[in-house]
Amino acid sequence: MTALLELENLRKHFPVGRTGWPSKAAPSFVHAVDDVSLAVQPGETLGLVGESGCGKSTLVRLITRLLDVTGGKIWFNRRELAEVPARLFARDDDRAHIQMVFQDAGESINPRFTAADAIADPLRRLLGLRGAALRSRIEEAALQCGLPLELLGRFPHQLSGGQRARVGIARAIGTRPRLLILDEPTAALDVSVQVTVLKLLQTLKVDLGLSYIFVSHDLNVVRLLCDRVVVMYLGRIVETGPARAVFETPLHPYTRSLVAAVPRLDGPRPDAPRLVGDPRSPIDPDPNACRFYGRCPVGVARCGTEMPALRDFGGGRDVACHLAEGPG
Repeated sequence: MTALLELENLRKHFPVGRTGWPSKAAPSFVHAVDDVSLAVQPGETLGLVGESGCGKSTLVRLITRLLDVTGGKIWFNRRELAEVPARLFARDDDRAHIQMVFQDAGESINPRFTAADAIADPLRRLLGLRGAALRSRIEEAALQCGLPLELLGRFPHQLSGGQRARVGIARAIGTRPRLLILDEPTAALDVSVQVTVLKLLQTLKVDLGLSYIFVSHDLNVVRLLCDRVVVMYLGRIVETGPARAVFETPLHPYTRSLVAAVPRLDGPRPDAPRLVGDPRSPIDPDPNACRFYGRCPVGVARCGTEMPALRDFGGGRDVACHLAEGPG
């Protein structure tokens, strides 16, 4: 099967000024995304997990072309997009096919826009819809998201959190995209509302034939919703695989720590691995050391001198760890 989206050695480094004296010293860079390669298949939901600062949000903003890349390739529907500057991609034909639902709909919707205006904005800019055709597409998207038409004239502050979330989703699906990126879409919602929004997303995926990239800190939601999982740490992928396999038999020490941190009714496992300290600085990291070295509970000297490559463990499992062993 041909991948809908494929990333090849994607990198994003942000300059953070110059260090040392004199001022001609080499600049420093935050390595937000470093050598990331992955693929999303048609109809697949790919989960993207990792603690804050690991590069998840930067990665999805590179995919949506909100940011220019430092290096690497982005293939979408067999077309290379990384060569297109972000400022030009805003008007590109493929922009309509890659849409994003942001973390907080209340913050991502213009407070001066009604719900109808918010849904209409990408339809006007990307598809050039006007008049009756525009109104018809707005109503279609609203109804697909369970948003009553009588709410279309309301402003964000006049809507509940769940209604604003539906507006954000309707805005994203209105252009009839092929890939929908969900950046913590339920993070600002009450638990009961989260359930209804997640059910809506599952329904839309099937009805509209969508592929998802689902970014979340809630591993229980990722396990429920996603087909495959990508685990990131300080800008790099440390483990990938089918969601069920990754959660049941995590192979990377960092993934084991993430899974062990998920709250359980019977309390934490006594053998759960504990992480000590904070992540290393992402500014000019050592290219010859594992990013997890120094915090890893099982790290050895080799980890500090040799960057582990992603290794194929079979069954769709890839792990970047010198000490990882197969699931048995």
